Order: sequence, then structure tokens, then C-alpha cells
Amino acid sequence: MKKIQLKILETSDVHGAIFPVHYGTNKPAPHGLARLSTFIKSMRRANEQMLLIDNGDFLQGTPLASYYFRSLGEDIHPMIKAMSHLQYDAAVIGNHEFNYGLDILNKAAKDADFPFLSCNILHSETEVPYFGQPYVIKRFSEGIKAAVLGVTTRYIPNWEKPDHIRGLAFIDAVAATKKWVQHIKEVEKPHLMIVSYHGGFEVELSTGERIERKEKGENQAYRICTEVEGIDVLLTGHQHRIAAEFVNGVAVVQPGFSGAEIGQVTAEFSVSAEKIELSDLSINVIEAKNFSADEEIIALVENEERATQQWLDEVIGKIDGDMLIHDPFQVRLQEHPLIELINRVQMEAAQTDISCTALFHNGSPGLPAEVTMRDIVSNYIYPNSLMVIEITGEEMKQALERTASYFTLLPDGRPGVSPEFSYPKPQHYNYDMWEGIDYTMDIRKAPGERIGQLLYQGEPVEANGLYRVVMNNYRAGGGGDYLMFKGKKVIKEIQTDMAELLADYIKKYENIKAEVNHNWRVIYS
Repeated sequence: MKKIQLKILETSDVHGAIFPVHYGTNKPAPHGLARLSTFIKSMRRANEQMLLIDNGDFLQGTPLASYYFRSLGEDIHPMIKAMSHLQYDAAVIGNHEFNYGLDILNKAAKDADFPFLSCNILHSETEVPYFGQPYVIKRFSEGIKAAVLGVTTRYIPNWEKPDHIRGLAFIDAVAATKKWVQHIKEVEKPHLMIVSYHGGFEVELSTGERIERKEKGENQAYRICTEVEGIDVLLTGHQHRIAAEFVNGVAVVQPGFSGAEIGQVTAEFSVSAEKIELSDLSINVIEAKNFSADEEIIALVENEERATQQWLDEVIGKIDGDMLIHDPFQVRLQEHPLIELINRVQMEAAQTDISCTALFHNGSPGLPAEVTMRDIVSNYIYPNSLMVIEITGEEMKQALERTASYFTLLPDGRPGVSPEFSYPKPQHYNYDMWEGIDYTMDIRKAPGERIGQLLYQGEPVEANGLYRVVMNNYRAGGGGDYLMFKGKKVIKEIQTDMAELLADYIKKYENIKAEVNHNWRVIYS
């Protein structure tokens, strides 16, 4: 009886990170597909039998990707170039693949030398998978057959612009996985059943305790492991976590984000003249920092990177005063001139006088005295556009209470971040700061009872009054559990990318004063 090994490698949430560089500082970084490429190629040389799968969110997320969408859209996306060069077997559709619309996504799928998979994203009219094939079958020596089924978090309609997903239906991931795994087992009869799900876990695996506030369907990996029979391997992502463990007998990996890690599953088969049996599975996650960048990948997209770097270094204006971020937590505790600036830009672009925005990530550096495009995209990292929606005063208060739940009081009385916003995935981008209203948050009180003073133009906000607020499209769609905004009357849409609006505003006024107007405060002592 022969023993045959098959290696399965998984990348996920690479977010356009090819080069091992922090674009904000332009300094080396221990991540990127170019580093992983060195490992991938070494594994391919050492193993005749290998599967290479990307688990989604690969097209968007770096200035390199942003510059492609702005200026190089007729060319092949740098990530598609790199992934085709690496001979990926398939890529699963992630939620961020839709950020620039279906035309861009369809072009990427056409340009790729590998299929895009998702069994639960359907044509809304025909109810057939939008990307053609929900799974792939790969054959190896000795007759070994492996199936890879692609599945995507169903929560995309809660985040994405309606125009970007028009004509699509997003089906429950558990139900779709159950249907297609059964079909594949009956029709294809694979020796190894792999599900690659762009989604994460809704419970803490060590305890079974729920880590999502409610069953909303964003992350359903635990249910897939426990409710769908016949799965051998589950590749996961979306939460940017690192995981390698067995759940209900299913081998599970999740390899972080930005190409800082790669997941590996080793499947061993016992092969005889009579049958092929899966005899063993082992799993681990390998760090990219252990490898130097592959010069072939670097050369493949060096022209796009050079153009991106030139664009990033363009000086567009000056800051009078201090708009740097010294402590991201303090930005959320008391007003900061960067947030004030973003809200001012939103209000001017939308011609409305109430605005809300977030500090999107804790690595945000703020703006230096001389502002370049690098500084803009280092702070505003998402391809958001703006929407003006009409909400009631009561809905405004509900939104502020959702924001105020970001805080918890530590045992020593100091404010801290609620686990709901920090685990299992940091969600600092779901804490909003408002302009055009005056309000207080008393975090000594229970969540849901923290908003005290709430004024508009010096008068109390009326529960039944109507107010027009500008915010990014993610938030306006209810993203971040701001469901009070979902489905509200849209007064206006500003389609220009927010990073571009910021750059245009700074170019227009040339010298921006770093200032705040003290319209809100957090009370904790």
C-alpha cells in the first residue's frame, strides 16, 4: 500500500499586498505575496501534488491596488498577474472584490488564468452561480481526486453599494455548502472534500462561546463544520485571524492577512489496487517573514509599483499645526483635527451640515506638515464614496449609542475598548465621530443609555425630526451593525472616492489649519 501526500496552500485577505513594504512609511514589512511566492515555489518544487487556493479579498487594499483602479484599469490587475504567475488553482470571491463594481470584477475574472469560485453568489433571476462554476475538481497521481468548493460570506449586501451587486443574490453559506457538498460527493466522488469559505468563526473555538453579538450570518464557519457532513478541510478567512485546528474532525486553517502568513494542510492517502483512502491530515500556518521576496514577482509588477510610488509622493498641500496621530485611542476619546478635517470634507462635498466618520485603523499616522497622496491613502484606506441619508432624531441617538458601546470601563476606572469591537477581529472603524451636532457620551452608564446632551443648532434633537447626514457608503448601508441606517431615504450620492475628495480639498485650500471645535466629549470620571 502506497502513501501519497497532497499539499494544500491557502492565502486569504491578501488585500493587494504584493510588495513587502508599508506604504505609509515606505519601509520594509514582513508581509506580501512576493515573500509568500518564495515559499510557494519551493513547495511546488518539492511536491508533485499541490493545490494553491486564495480564499478571497485579494483585489483591494493597498495603494498599488488603488492606483490600478484609478489609472491602469485597462491593464491586468497586479494581483491577477502575480497569482496567474504562481499558478493558483482557484480563488474564492471575498466581500472586498465588489468594492469597485462588477465591471472591474468581471474583467479580473476574465484576465485570470484560474477560476473564481462562489457557490452562494447567484444570478438573482436564474439562481445559478454568477461566476459560472461553484467548485473545481483536481486530479493527481494514483487516481487521487480533490474537490474545492468556494463559498462567500452572505453579508455583502449589508456593506456594498447596491449598484455594485445589482442582479446578484447572496444565499446563506451553510445551506449552500450543504447542497453543493452533497452534490459533489454524489456526482464527483472525490477522495478529499475541501471547502474554501471567505468567512470566519461565529464562536470561540476553545469554549464554544458566541463571539458575534447575534446570529447575523457574517461568519458561519463553526456551523459549516458542525452541520455539513462530508467536509475534510475548511479554509477560512475574512476575520484576519491565524488559526490551525480541528473542529468536529474538520481540518481548519486561517492565514491572517496582507500575505503575512500562509496556511498549509497536508493530506495523506493510503493507495492500493482496490481503493484510495484519506488516512491523515495535518495543519499549520507559516510566516512570510521567514522568506525573502521573490524577484520574479517583483519584476512582474515593478512598472505598476513605480507609477504607484510616484503618485504617492506627490505633495498636495500643507498642514498648519499638528494633525499627526500620537495615540489612536485618544483620537476616539477626544476630538482630533484629522477627524474634523474628514467631516469638513464630507460636508462640503455633500452640501449638508451633519457628518460622521471613523478613524479607520490604529496604524493611521495622521497628516504631516507637507501632505502627499501617501499620507492620504495611509489614513483613508477604503475605497468609500459618500451618501446623504435622511434619518430621524431617534435613529441618530441609536447610532450614537452603538458608537458609545465601543468603550468599556476597566477595573481601575480607565476607559478601554469593548471586546465586541476588538475580538475576534478589530473593528475600530465602527466607532464614529460626528460633526454638526453637539453630544456627550457617559461611558460610566450601561451601553444603550450613554448618550446625554444631543443638540442640533443649539436645540435638542427631536426624536421624530428628520435630519440629513453625510456618511460613507458602508455605514449608510448599515455596515458595522448600524442597522438604523439601512434602507433610509437617500438624498444624494457622491460617487467620487473619498481619498480623492480629501486630496482635492487639500489642493483647493492649500494650507489646512489643524483645529477642533469641541462639539462632543466622552465622560468617564
